Amino acid sequence: MIILELLSSLVAFGYHPPSLKTTNGVVLDKPGKASYVSPSSFHIIVLLKTISKILERVMMVRLSAIARTKGLLHQNQCGSLPGVNSADSCLALTREIKTLQRPRPKVSTLFLEIKAGFDNVNPATPRTRLLASHVPSYMVDWVFSFLSERTCTLVFQGSPNLLCPVSVGTYQGSPISPLLFLTYVSPLHMSIPEGHMVSYVDDFSITVASPSHRGNIRSLQRLFTTIAARGRDIGVSFSVPKTELIHWRTPSQRTPPEQPPLSGMVTSSTPPKSSGGQDTGLPLPLPPPTTSDSGCL
Repeated sequence: MIILELLSSLVAFGYHPPSLKTTNGVVLDKPGKASYVSPSSFHIIVLLKTISKILERVMMVRLSAIARTKGLLHQNQCGSLPGVNSADSCLALTREIKTLQRPRPKVSTLFLEIKAGFDNVNPATPRTRLLASHVPSYMVDWVFSFLSERTCTLVFQGSPNLLCPVSVGTYQGSPISPLLFLTYVSPLHMSIPEGHMVSYVDDFSITVASPSHRGNIRSLQRLFTTIAARGRDIGVSFSVPKTELIHWRTPSQRTPPEQPPLSGMVTSSTPPKSSGGQDTGLPLPLPPPTTSDSGCL
């Protein structure tokens, strides 16, 4: 009863107290790394306070109930939402590919992943979006309070603990963090006349169709330029090593897709995922991504 009364007051005033915004981050090395000079060679396991997670869960339930009606989420976003899971995103992609293959048989999909997405959430951006969508003021105030002025004590084995301020980002282990991240990256979505875009948390797929794979690559080039520019506006970028391009074919198409000439493009080979596959490159305005072979649907 005491906890309920305490949390009710915090919700009503839109306030997340500093005592709940201090966490411990246990630093663990990733196994199998050749060198541990880079910070990317380590995991940080953040230990959140139980009372804080209860309050975050309450606010997550309230915000998720109005997120779509307020326009905070795109209809093609999946993951970390009630009633929408990874199977739904896979089914949506499969259905769209088969639909596009009927009138225009050449279909291609570019798969992207946001690089360190949760770590780059700027507290001011969600506040601006929530206010513009006329979300109740107590929710706006609480979200901004939750994301601001946090500290994390890094715990190293055999070393003194190090207290660090956290000015950006949101913890992945938090109940409300996935929902806040979805609202944060929602502006990356766009309508594609001859194609489809669907995302699962920080993973995006862009599917296009045209009479040739060469035309698909040109379309994906333009769309990637657009989504990358939108990402820069909110402070996120895409991971190059995890970028993949797949040309789809129907069971009746026995020959692998044509290989468009891509001058100056270096591709890395990956093991075939389907019979008759062929590695394919995409001339993105960044270092060359890891490429994939053709798939069959």
